[in-house]
Amino acid sequence: MSTFPIKQEIIDQFKEDLGIKNIAYATIRQIVNLVNKLEQKYQVQFIRTEMGVPGLPANRIGPNAEIKALNEGVASAYPPIEGIATLKTELARFASLFLNIDITPEGCIPTVGSMQGAFVMFLVANRRDANKTKTLFIDPGFPVQKRQLAVLGMTYESFDLYNYRGEKLKDKLEEFLQKGDISTILYSNPNNPSWVCFTEKELKIIGDMANKYDVIILEDLAYFGMDFRENFGKPGLPPYQPTVAHYTTNYVLLFSGSKIFSYAGQRIGALLISDALFHKRYPDLTRLFNTDRFGLTILQEGLYTASAGTSHSAQFGFAAMLKAVNSGEMDFVSEIKTYGDRAKVMKQLFLNNGFHIVYNKDEDRELADGFYFTIAYNNMKGDELLNNLIKYGISAITLDTTGSTRTEGLRICVSQTGEDRFDDLKERLQLFKKAYPTI
Repeated sequence: MSTFPIKQEIIDQFKEDLGIKNIAYATIRQIVNLVNKLEQKYQVQFIRTEMGVPGLPANRIGPNAEIKALNEGVASAYPPIEGIATLKTELARFASLFLNIDITPEGCIPTVGSMQGAFVMFLVANRRDANKTKTLFIDPGFPVQKRQLAVLGMTYESFDLYNYRGEKLKDKLEEFLQKGDISTILYSNPNNPSWVCFTEKELKIIGDMANKYDVIILEDLAYFGMDFRENFGKPGLPPYQPTVAHYTTNYVLLFSGSKIFSYAGQRIGALLISDALFHKRYPDLTRLFNTDRFGLTILQEGLYTASAGTSHSAQFGFAAMLKAVNSGEMDFVSEIKTYGDRAKVMKQLFLNNGFHIVYNKDEDRELADGFYFTIAYNNMKGDELLNNLIKYGISAITLDTTGSTRTEGLRICVSQTGEDRFDDLKERLQLFKKAYPTI
């Protein structure tokens, strides 16, 4: 006898146990816990698409370098807050070889994942000007970044990119920036959750706006090189990963080892701060901090008070992988391209069963196949759709929590669904379609 559909009263009971009042606004971790409880009760493995975790093993270069460093005694030594010299050098080389931008090692600073990087940037950048205290999010986006601002007692503005692609982006940005209270703009590229990728035209618009209104751009590159329509993995050769850094010096790039190196467990990332911004002075910083220099405030006030540095051994692992990539010994794009292959198959399985893709274009280009995609079904709202998919052993998150206006949609992450689960996904989607026929 089939487990599916799971009884609604069981789902409701577990939701109540976990404090989930409205599944549309459940956190990712709440969905994880809900599905864990259902898997345990029914002894069935869900198709897990709710959490963006790496689904591939880390290249041994990183762990081996960490083991070597630990054997040499780094565990007993505090890491330098600014980062070990070899990592800073390799981060600067990576920026040159894969982004085609020049940053001195001084502005390449390791962080405890790019999440800490964002937190510290909010902490400092939104206090550099007494009149500019807000962040503008180009949504949809990563919900936790808005929670970070709430924890810091800061406020934000946001808009959904969906209806403002291309030239329309300029007027929308000006609508917010001309008020004069925006200090930072944050977006991810490729975008989590929609997987849209900003075009060069759009990045130039953002850069021009940063210059015009003295706004700092926080460009989240957690999914670096994962627009697989191009191969951004050839050191020193075009095409290069698109970035706003080509159009302004008012930028900080949030870089992460979690996805491109499958190194999420080591919590290692970096801030790549332009030389001009790193050395810039903001007198208003001294209202709260001991210096008016932006880069020094990040180091001596932000990172020092947040964690007093980043794991010593993890820095050695990160540096070793970057060195291998920079030297052409390790092709990181080929190692993670399987995500694009999975997305192509999984997307088609959803389409074959009456679903449609919510965010489906980059201006006039078809969206890339990558780590995420977005789906909707019939006239169901996102919370109803998620609830009904859970009945058939498929988990996801709604777009409601991401700042998207497309509340009919869900985010699908492909990382935990290998080829061995495609038949299970196909079967469950067919059962779902039979229970909820397309209109």
